[in-house]
Amino acid sequence: MVTTGGPYQIHTEARGPHWVSWITRDGGDQKPDRSIILIAASREEAEARARRWAEQTSH
Repeated sequence: MVTTGGPYQIHTEARGPHWVSWITRDGGDQKPDRSIILIAASREEAEARARRWAEQTSH
C-alpha cells in the first residue's frame, strides 16, 4: 500500500505477523529513503511511524 503525504510516499507491507513501512522521496525510486524500514504490529501503526519519521527528517 502506498500513501502520499507531502514530498514523500509511505509504503506498507505485511511481513509475517507484523507490518513494515518505509518512505520514498520524490523521484520515482522505490527503495527506502536512507535504507530505513520501520516495523509495527499493524498497518495503521506502521503508517503512523513512517509519517512521524518522514516529518522529523524533513525539517
